[in-house]
Amino acid sequence: MSAFLPYTPLNTPKAFGDQLWIVDGPEIRMDYGPTSIPFPTRMTIARLADSTLWIHSPIAPDKDLLSAIDRLGPVAWLIAPNSLHYWYVADWQAIYPGARTLAVPDLATRAKRPFRIDAMLDGEAVLPEELETVFVPGTLVNEAVFFHRPSRTVVLTDLIENFEPQRIRSRFYRGLVRLSGAAHPDGKAPIDLRLTFWPRRARVRRAVAAILSWDCERVVMAHGLSYERDGAAELRRALRWAC
Repeated sequence: MSAFLPYTPLNTPKAFGDQLWIVDGPEIRMDYGPTSIPFPTRMTIARLADSTLWIHSPIAPDKDLLSAIDRLGPVAWLIAPNSLHYWYVADWQAIYPGARTLAVPDLATRAKRPFRIDAMLDGEAVLPEELETVFVPGTLVNEAVFFHRPSRTVVLTDLIENFEPQRIRSRFYRGLVRLSGAAHPDGKAPIDLRLTFWPRRARVRRAVAAILSWDCERVVMAHGLSYERDGAAELRRALRWAC
């Protein structure tokens, strides 16, 4: 049995804003020291003005998901947005070899599963005109945060986690999520991740200020309940630790 009640239907694009979809995927287990912990997965899809697709944090592909993706448009961009969210990029590259892949810089040397990187998400990469990005530098985890202008949506991965306690089956994991600070309605990056940004806090503070300047209405993250309204206020609340 999975540790989290899933956001069904899985492996199905669900509209989240103008030309934007989210896809909730299967639960995975992430290495954490000598053990592993469960996480739900989610990717985000934007359809661009040229009808091509931009895919953020690709999840495990399956036949039905790929058919749904192909109905939306041709895949032109694959995004590995932080130091942890890259595992399935290699699978998507094999399926869509013409797609351009962008990744945070440390993955060029630290990825446990190699994949082709066409450009680094260090603030210099050329993006489709519908998107802006801010690079948030950490010590153990780097993250590129995106703003999708047409839908006024901020797209991120772990800088906010917002697990709903009632959707966590295990009492142990429910307590762990609450202790970490990643529980709805005050979801944010878990405390262990926040501490890894502390040595670079001046640069992180500047990056977060740039994120908060966006005219945001929605926020989608990789783990937990996304925000379909009041996104700017939720960003200020969830990122207050870095301000």
